[in-house]
Amino acid sequence: MASKSYFDLIVMFIVFVSLVPHLVFGSSRSHFLPNKASGSPVTRMYGICATAVTVHGYTCQEYDVTTDDGYILSGQRITAGLAEGNGLNRQPVVLQHGLFVDGMTWLMNSPQQSLAMILADNGFDVWISNLRGTRYSRRHVFLHSLHPQFWDWTWDELVTHDLQSVIEYVYGQTGQKIHYVGHSMGTLIALASLSEGLQIDKIKSAALLSPIAYLSHVTVPFSGARGPPVITSIEYNPSGVDANNYFKIVCANPALNCFDFLTAFTGKNCCLNQSIIEFYLDNEPQSTSTRNLDHFGQMTTSNDVLSKYDFEGFNILRYGQLQPPTYDLTKIPTNFPLFLSYGGQDKLSVPQDVITLLDKLKLHDKDKLKVQYIEEYAHLDFIIGVNAKDIVYNQVIQFFRSHN
Repeated sequence: MASKSYFDLIVMFIVFVSLVPHLVFGSSRSHFLPNKASGSPVTRMYGICATAVTVHGYTCQEYDVTTDDGYILSGQRITAGLAEGNGLNRQPVVLQHGLFVDGMTWLMNSPQQSLAMILADNGFDVWISNLRGTRYSRRHVFLHSLHPQFWDWTWDELVTHDLQSVIEYVYGQTGQKIHYVGHSMGTLIALASLSEGLQIDKIKSAALLSPIAYLSHVTVPFSGARGPPVITSIEYNPSGVDANNYFKIVCANPALNCFDFLTAFTGKNCCLNQSIIEFYLDNEPQSTSTRNLDHFGQMTTSNDVLSKYDFEGFNILRYGQLQPPTYDLTKIPTNFPLFLSYGGQDKLSVPQDVITLLDKLKLHDKDKLKVQYIEEYAHLDFIIGVNAKDIVYNQVIQFFRSHN
């Protein structure tokens, strides 16, 4: 019996030692690098520009941004619209997608219905960002995407690395402060970033569609039953075999109709046509990391506290404290222009959770905060709804112009 206990202690010690470097320094300790993006467009014959932008007659450039922890992110820039009077000194706008999707989500409808083209036609300099792990951002300065360390991140790293690198790059290229549009997770990383004061001097305003900060009322499980934290992360591919277990968990909920999985996951979208749904499913979903998915799972049980990833017993090694640090959204400057638009049928950006977010912003300057509520909208209506231009996008453009 004593020998077995001794053996168990040896195993525990080996596991502990193997985890210490990761928990103390993070997965990026050995590969912090400067942003190597040169500013010159790159060539991608089958990239988003070629497949979804230039085919409609728009001028589009592919570019790369290397984050300070070594990920090489693809991006697209629509430098001019089809309308007359585009001119110079166009205001830059960064479009940031959400979870399980990439920058194609801004380009799936016709040019007259897609936000990226609408902004370009209204005189904006449009920059589309693709976060790490999505199909065109699966590169790293030395890690292969099959290596587990490539997937060793949550949205915390998207806040501190991806978003900051993209903003820095666009600001460096244009020399102008940037308008920002985020959807879903793209709103979460923006809110967290603003609360930390990161690059806020380079961002002019933010439009947050289907805003996410709190998930207490979400019924869709992100990580199944809560278990130990995910210490070593791997790729989570929603289109792969490994996703079957997740789908079984989701569909076991009698409140969800899995005959229509988009509705089960995002809510009853009012304004999608069948061809758009088919095109959407041809292009999405995209991969994320298992630990990122677990982080969202932690948010559903966080009692309306927005925290960094909880390593539980290892928090003291990672953060120097027993509990993970929190993002205090009340620290977002009250004079920073914010536009929030949310829907009554959304199962991810649930209205009750958005109300919690709005309560955090209750001291915001009234002329700097615009809130739009659309009763019939669900999660996908904001990015591929056929009437989003008239209901949402025109409001976003008006908001940006009022804060130029």
